[in-house]
Amino acid sequence: MAYDDLRSLLRALEREGDLKRIKVEVDPYLEVGEIVDRVQKAKGPALLFENVKGSSMPLAMNVFGTDRRLLKALGLKSYEEITEKIGGLLKPELPNGFVGVREAFGKLGAMSHVPPKKVKDGPVQEVVLHGDEVDLDALPALFTWPKDGGSFFNLGLTHTKDPESGVRNLGLYRLQRHDKRTIGMHWQIHKNSHNHYQVAARRGERLPVAIAFGCPPAVTYASSAPLPGDMDEYMLAGFLQGKRVEMVDCKTVPLQVPAQAEVVLEGWLEPGKMLPEGPFGDHTGFYTPQEDFPALTIDCITMRKRPLLQSIVVGRPPTEDGPLGRATERFFLPLLKVVVPDIVDYHLPEAGVFHNCALISIDKKYPKHAQKVMHAIWGAHMMSLTKLIVVVDADCDVHDVEQVAWRALGNVDYARDVTHVEGPVDHLDHASYQKFWGGKMGVDATRKLPEEGYTRDGGWPEMVSSDPATAAMVDRRWKEYGL
Repeated sequence: MAYDDLRSLLRALEREGDLKRIKVEVDPYLEVGEIVDRVQKAKGPALLFENVKGSSMPLAMNVFGTDRRLLKALGLKSYEEITEKIGGLLKPELPNGFVGVREAFGKLGAMSHVPPKKVKDGPVQEVVLHGDEVDLDALPALFTWPKDGGSFFNLGLTHTKDPESGVRNLGLYRLQRHDKRTIGMHWQIHKNSHNHYQVAARRGERLPVAIAFGCPPAVTYASSAPLPGDMDEYMLAGFLQGKRVEMVDCKTVPLQVPAQAEVVLEGWLEPGKMLPEGPFGDHTGFYTPQEDFPALTIDCITMRKRPLLQSIVVGRPPTEDGPLGRATERFFLPLLKVVVPDIVDYHLPEAGVFHNCALISIDKKYPKHAQKVMHAIWGAHMMSLTKLIVVVDADCDVHDVEQVAWRALGNVDYARDVTHVEGPVDHLDHASYQKFWGGKMGVDATRKLPEEGYTRDGGWPEMVSSDPATAAMVDRRWKEYGL
């Protein structure tokens, strides 16, 4: 089972020698970011900075920075366990499209260990600060890259709800600290919280917001999963951790937050209140430019008696985003297969910052099968943001990028096997010539069929491979002689 709270995970990591306490004073202005970036690129341990300049609050970093740590946090032995869990949820009947996926996830509500559980109180409300007592400067926000526009909280779990349906959303967005009581809400147009804000603004209403830090690991992961808007991330968290997430009512807004969180910020977002946000060195490896985003006034902070904050550093891959992205890749495989049953496997390389590139393997059955899959991917929820799709045959391991590159570089006639389209791209995409939409490409790296216009004598050539009998003989001799 996953860990109930962040503290229990940190204790377990320390017992195993996979957490390092940093007792000397460190500066959240550039220094912490430089340390964490070096450590996470070296696949080093989780870090607990106990003496952060300007704050009495310890700062936990790089907690999910390796596959081992994230899997441990979620109570898993491998990412494939996620695939098996979700795949089992979708059987025995196979749902049809995303409507069917929603119906399948409706089964979660019937599982007693899954839905969140409301409790009267929790550790996160041991200390309550109101109004002028609120001081965001006391929290260790990070100024990570030299051209950043300010200090940011990078792992605050943002809670909103649809003003019309009341459906909750849990999202993960960067939060710029503007002053002691104001933070910027960097939610993009494709995000559910942005939609909630737009609905409230059209109605002339304020939007209640609660931001939780240091949540149970399964909750933190679930906040990063790109679920459809009417699926509750807390159902997913309970499903993954094998027990219900305990929730408490906020003190000043009509929302609920995890009882075992470390710190919660509460406030009301006024329609039209905007402030310049950024620049910010983002997970794309480039600075995103300054733009106006909604500015939230914090009316209340609740926290544990001796709280700690959790954050991450993003930038050029590899970063802590890597394990989180790999978990999501495996989580969505059975769901994607429901929508596009032609898929055998897929891989979203971290170097492509996940949403930019998808490597897809199929069991090719007919002409232009690869192109059919490309267009289906571009129509599948948040996969619509994918900029590059490479389709290979089922005998290619899509997780071996060298194998895929060999197919894509050698199995392709670039006059016939490349598809160009235009469509939506991520708000953070810096390469498109305008915001929100741009060019996309699909590469058919599968073996070509005669019906696809391949007319050279002899047909598509056979791939070179070893003689099975000879390979087995060499294996025996290799073992016998210790070669």
